[in-house]
Amino acid sequence: METPLALYRRYRPESFAEVIGQEHVTEPLRAALAGNRVNHAYLFSGPRGCGKTTSARILARALNCEQAPVADPCGECDSCRDLARNGSGSIDVIEIDAASHGGVDDARELREKAFFAPVRSRYKVYIIDEAHMVTTQGFNALLKLVEEPPPHLRFIFATTEPDKVIPTIRSRTHHYPFRLIPPRLLSSYLSELCEREGVTIEPAALPLVVRAGAGSARDTLSVLDQLLGGAGPAGVTYDLASGLLGYTPDTLLDDVVDAFAAGDGASVFGVVDKVIETGQDPRRFTEDLLRRLRDLVIVSAVPDAPATGLIDVSDDQGERLVAQAARFGRADLTRSADLVAAGLTEMRGATAPRMLLELICARVLLPGADHSTDGVLARLDRLERRMSIATTPVEAAPAAPARASDPAPAPAPAPAAPVATAAPIEPTQVHEPEPEPEPEREREPEPERPASVVPPEAPAHDSQPAARHPASPPGTLSLVDVRRLWPDVIAATQRKRRVTWIHLTQNSQVVGFDGTTLTLGFNNAGARSSFDGGSAEVLEEAIREVVGAQWRIETIVDPGASAGTSAPPPRAQPAAPSAPSEPAPSEPHDAAGSSPAPEPPVSRRPRMADIQAEPEVAHDPDAAVDRDDADVDTESGADLLARELGAQVIEEIPNG
Repeated sequence: METPLALYRRYRPESFAEVIGQEHVTEPLRAALAGNRVNHAYLFSGPRGCGKTTSARILARALNCEQAPVADPCGECDSCRDLARNGSGSIDVIEIDAASHGGVDDARELREKAFFAPVRSRYKVYIIDEAHMVTTQGFNALLKLVEEPPPHLRFIFATTEPDKVIPTIRSRTHHYPFRLIPPRLLSSYLSELCEREGVTIEPAALPLVVRAGAGSARDTLSVLDQLLGGAGPAGVTYDLASGLLGYTPDTLLDDVVDAFAAGDGASVFGVVDKVIETGQDPRRFTEDLLRRLRDLVIVSAVPDAPATGLIDVSDDQGERLVAQAARFGRADLTRSADLVAAGLTEMRGATAPRMLLELICARVLLPGADHSTDGVLARLDRLERRMSIATTPVEAAPAAPARASDPAPAPAPAPAAPVATAAPIEPTQVHEPEPEPEPEREREPEPERPASVVPPEAPAHDSQPAARHPASPPGTLSLVDVRRLWPDVIAATQRKRRVTWIHLTQNSQVVGFDGTTLTLGFNNAGARSSFDGGSAEVLEEAIREVVGAQWRIETIVDPGASAGTSAPPPRAQPAAPSAPSEPAPSEPHDAAGSSPAPEPPVSRRPRMADIQAEPEVAHDPDAAVDRDDADVDTESGADLLARELGAQVIEEIPNG
């Protein structure tokens, strides 16, 4: 059985209408052929595999067609059949490889044979491929012939480097520059060829084939031919294409980009380790990462770029790109792409590409260490993105208006006399003579003081925790948003309490969020109990710093179980001293209605009889404590000391 020809030879165009992506060249040539205005010399230039030599053969075929002048060869005459895709060739169309026949002797031999008339055709056509390889002496030997050829002679030079063709030759030719084929056009062309071959190809594999061909039709068909040869019953799959062509799988790129967006260094370096362990080239991975960041930069500026074809990706990958671009800011993406591009340049010829790749990832993860303009803009992008998805920042709640049912505040009691500062009672002072009582002087009521007075340098503590930390309105954040901000919250807890950070990184994960309550799932009951022992407050404080909202923390044993008892709420800050709500009892009066005079200044210690006779003042120790503070209401002073300070009350001495 005869082996089939290569794919690029089986589908080589036979007319200008079949040439794809070069309409700027083929249309003028067809017009010149149809109008019989063909020049004696042409220069076709452009990247390799774009159709220069193929177009030169089509031009020679059209020139010698029996129906000439025509725009496209008829394909039926002897000359057209000889110059067809599987034809034997024509003696009047001579192809010369200048790489091996570019010397002055070759040019002289060509000049001697060129004057002979064609054997069967209308024109003798010389196609000189790789014309930039002709030496300067060879071009000079051909100069006179190219400038004034005989009527039956036509020259077509094809080269990838037109600048190396000497100016005297270029000035005597019509120059047609060929271009790389657009990716979308090449993708549709490959799909059509696969249908002709009867082989299925996944849409996600097409961009890989086009990328491997780099815009060259011949190179792209060579890659596709290789994939078709190794395809199984399922056809050309994405896994086959990515593995055979050596490209990084999209899953790895998705993982590293998501980790960059979340600031998750562990995941980033885990992907780098996976790249090395699977035997992939770090340089190729860096190049693929740079291409992904480039796509994200475009999607960030033009969200509908995948749908409009601005970037050539499959539909599902386009949706992933849109979602990933939304997690970055434009400045952050641009900075990351610049860092990866600079690192890729450094990796060329490096002896430790893995180390350079890890350093690139470290620079991308640390915009805070970058004091350049790009680093500042990247940090600003992260702050704006965080504020756009977070709740309204916590603000100080205004004082609650007085209700009609509330009793009017009592005037503040007068400051206690010096005798109120009781000192230890000495036995020698018990029987001192009692001074004569003086008539009680009317005292003016002191002006009412505010409920709480704090120094300017101290923060005012509101007595209502619920008003100080209002709950976030439901629906402001989703579970996805919380998980996106979670690495920043964990980093904040590491700076506050390492035990809390260890629990959050090793023993727990976010399993639920309803707008006001954050549910954490722990892998065992011991870790949950240890976390509930004081880490919830640290986590709440970190959430307030990062997100700007007050959330309740609930813990469960594992994500599959029902929610457990919520963690104890944060303890309220001690309230500022305020005036007691009840007036102090008046001093004892005698029968005449007068009150006893204060102690003389010389003696600041009261007598035992006065102390025993003085009525007990009803003093509420919790008068200045917030009534809504559950921890203060339900616990005694001894319990508070034992819980907070680990102290034990040995003996309680009564006041006085």
